[in-house]
Amino acid sequence: MTRIDDKFAALRAEGKKAFVAYLMAGDPDAATSMEVMKGLPRAGVDIIELGVPFTDPMADGPTIQLAGQRALEGGMTLQKTLDMAAEFRKGDDTTPIVLMGYYNPIYNRGVARFLEDAKAAGVDGLIVVDLPPEEDDELCIPAQKAGLNFIRLATPTTDDKRLPKVLTNTSGFVYYVSITGITGSAEAEAADVGPEVARIKAQTNLPIIVGFGIKTPERSEAIAKVADGSVVGSAIVDLIGKGKPVAEVLDFVKGLADGAHRA
Repeated sequence: MTRIDDKFAALRAEGKKAFVAYLMAGDPDAATSMEVMKGLPRAGVDIIELGVPFTDPMADGPTIQLAGQRALEGGMTLQKTLDMAAEFRKGDDTTPIVLMGYYNPIYNRGVARFLEDAKAAGVDGLIVVDLPPEEDDELCIPAQKAGLNFIRLATPTTDDKRLPKVLTNTSGFVYYVSITGITGSAEAEAADVGPEVARIKAQTNLPIIVGFGIKTPERSEAIAKVADGSVVGSAIVDLIGKGKPVAEVLDFVKGLADGAHRA
């Protein structure tokens, strides 16, 4: 059992849906992103997705691409991202942390070393968007053996033939991408998402968390009603990118979390 499994068990016992928040490590600078991260649990966040900045983020929209650029320009690295997780763990040993990013920095570090360091830093799961199931031996299987969840993305284009492959070796939860396209590019519609979540649930017992296109508490609630929870990234990162005070960012996050928890 990982912290992710424990969190979903606790939420189920309370009859609540999950709220997951994404932030880019080091955006706009190391100190500010650390302050935001530490405040997320108090704002109602159940699981934190911590983005690892990368030079070629092909699946990300402009908002998260710019966040990654700011972080890289500020000197953020994979090691410093792990350091953020370790620093967070000094004050919070229960909120799950999922690293989200691309395979290249992990490959450059060496998979065995990365997994050992991630586990030591208190990381609970990984979302690596450019590693398909056909490459499970690269990272997914070793990660599971190291005690880390490997979380996979399903999309509207993941048909019934492809879905079982996507679900194989996935653990923690399934991240359903509610729209086709890049992050932050459209709004999620519960009427479209509901049947897709049901389709995935027919093939897995894992929780289904829905992200992309959620920008308001009302939308967070509507999406969480038809899934096991909602995840917001671009809308939060956008406020950070605009230089809003940390307190204002966390107030915004609290509204989104409250929406999901009302579902």
